[in-house]
Amino acid sequence: MATCNIRTYPLGFIQTNCYIVSNAEKECLIFDPGGEGEKIVSELRRLKLKPLAILLTHAHFDHIGAVEDVRNSFSIPVYIHTAEKKWLVDPTKNGSAKYAEIPSIVCKEADVVLENESNLTIGNFEMHLLHTPGHSPGSITYYFVEAELAIVGDTLFQNSIGRTDLPGGNQAELMKSIHTKLLTLPESTIIYPGHGSATTIEDEMESNPFLNGF
Repeated sequence: MATCNIRTYPLGFIQTNCYIVSNAEKECLIFDPGGEGEKIVSELRRLKLKPLAILLTHAHFDHIGAVEDVRNSFSIPVYIHTAEKKWLVDPTKNGSAKYAEIPSIVCKEADVVLENESNLTIGNFEMHLLHTPGHSPGSITYYFVEAELAIVGDTLFQNSIGRTDLPGGNQAELMKSIHTKLLTLPESTIIYPGHGSATTIEDEMESNPFLNGF
């Protein structure tokens, strides 16, 4: 499926990008519903889309705050990497317990646990999964090969990279993930990060000061 539409919604405590990817059949996937669940649900209904699944790039609190609102509204499964399958149910692991100004986030367990790098088909959507740890141990990139776009979570940003000072973060792993998994994608690939603006592999290879000229 080469043709797909991607909409970006910065939501929640620190304006995390929630992405809604839809196709001509009005099916859609929701990536990282980080907060403001009523807004997401209302937008999906306004657009008359049929949600098929919630896919998480990782399970930090700012990426999962609206998971239950969306899952319960549409009775759809949640996908997560096995390394973070317990984070949804544990505020100390997802980080929400650290902040007095937000409620602790406790979700139900994910419905689908992803373990291997492989092709993933949901409805008419086809993606390739890339395990890209470093920012967190279970970080996943969802790469739409035909559409030439990748949803990368907090691994790579426009002119920046993910932080590694949170529990489970690892600087060496992050750089390895970026150089061996992301920078090997076609240079025209559009990168959709967890925060901030979209970019391309080519632009980051040329101008990202953290990538040492790669």
